[in-house]
Amino acid sequence: MTNSVIPSQGILLGRARVPGFAYPRVVTVRDGQVVDITQPGAALVRDICEHDDAAEYVRSALGNIVGSVDAVVANSWAGTLDAAQPSLLSPIDLQAIKASGVTFVVSLLERVIEEQARGDKSRADALRGEILALIGMDLSELVPGSETAMKVKEALIAKGVWSQYLEVGIGPDAEIFTKGQPMSSVGFGADVGLHPVSSWNNPEPEVALVVTSAGTIIGATLGNDVNLRDVEGRSALLLGKAKDNNASASLGPFIRLFDGDFTLETISAADIGLTVSGEDGFELVGKSSMSQISRTPASLVAATIGRHHQYPDGLVLYLGTMFAPVQDRGGAGKGFTHKINDVVSISTPALGTLSNRVRLSTECPPWSYGASHLLRDLATAHLL
Repeated sequence: MTNSVIPSQGILLGRARVPGFAYPRVVTVRDGQVVDITQPGAALVRDICEHDDAAEYVRSALGNIVGSVDAVVANSWAGTLDAAQPSLLSPIDLQAIKASGVTFVVSLLERVIEEQARGDKSRADALRGEILALIGMDLSELVPGSETAMKVKEALIAKGVWSQYLEVGIGPDAEIFTKGQPMSSVGFGADVGLHPVSSWNNPEPEVALVVTSAGTIIGATLGNDVNLRDVEGRSALLLGKAKDNNASASLGPFIRLFDGDFTLETISAADIGLTVSGEDGFELVGKSSMSQISRTPASLVAATIGRHHQYPDGLVLYLGTMFAPVQDRGGAGKGFTHKINDVVSISTPALGTLSNRVRLSTECPPWSYGASHLLRDLATAHLL
């Protein structure tokens, strides 16, 4: 397989629009071909993920070729999509879409800056220097919730710079929030949406874990947790407005299921690359190293699902990012923010590449196909 969008190996699970069907089809990749493995009782990604051995099921499931990987990927771009040809969708369906925040030291600092700036990006550079001088130590050495972390918390309170972001960054409890509703995420090639009120925003390149209803981590995919820095910076109580908007959660291109060669340890050692390319010639390149995460992926899953909270259809969990863009765009001191038609690409060899075009959420296709529509269509097709 030569297409860099799709991992060169592994057991892949996803969804696609296939001509002749009113509902998404469950697909995998074999020998450079996208294969439809939709079957009665296994017509949902959710159901396959709940299988006793999802990887083995996908590996051995019967299916029909719907097109080459190259052709399907090429036809998945929103601006040129041909509805008469197959195209990729977000690889999940009924799973809850959850996210964890402030899980890396760099992003922790930037969240504090957002809060102190009250959403004013022009104040960010000065505040960054002031806060670093006040902290006076390497927060990456802290174990969240530890005795040492609590002493740092006390010291920061005394200096007047304690923040709700520092609380979840080094305190005992992780930040877990709902990124979007089931069926609301978009996939490779789709437009991703920015709320029109925002003038300071950025992509967040992340790994998203796929978790069953029993809390078992069975695979991973890439995600863009689109973020409105000015909105969240004004108040953390605006997190829903900053995070959950039309087309603001991107996932894909496929779920890669754990097997003997691809495990949670693979994810924990991964470097996640990011490029942003603008029509103005601007290019931003960055990297997020999972080895620098301050809370382990397993601990973040445990904070999300357990005796305290159940998810009968399973979930995907964005793990957060260490990448916080500070490169100026449009002038010194103006920092980074998106412009319409930016192309964002997030990549790592084990999971491929997730690319999307940036638009306003009001200009992206409205979310109109929900769980009720999917279930009715599957029932009509006698697939449930």
